[in-house]
Amino acid sequence: MKAGIHPKNYRVVAFKDMSNDEVFLTKSTADTNETIEVDGVEYPLVKLEISRTSHPYYTGKSKLVDTAGRIDKFKSKYAKFKK
Repeated sequence: MKAGIHPKNYRVVAFKDMSNDEVFLTKSTADTNETIEVDGVEYPLVKLEISRTSHPYYTGKSKLVDTAGRIDKFKSKYAKFKK
């Protein structure tokens, strides 16, 4: 392997799916200031809006994910045209 090309901060990181509170551990170099305790061990925490545990492709379920309130914004914007 080529020397000096791999990141130094490669460690176990907890990823948390915010839509269903599922937490999984994997190795990563993702930077984060937050931590979470899993099974009595503290890990750096990276928050995700969608992951393999909530994505419709992997779950087989169609689910509406509206984290930014886009649907409410659309409805309020076009409510004046409703008869």
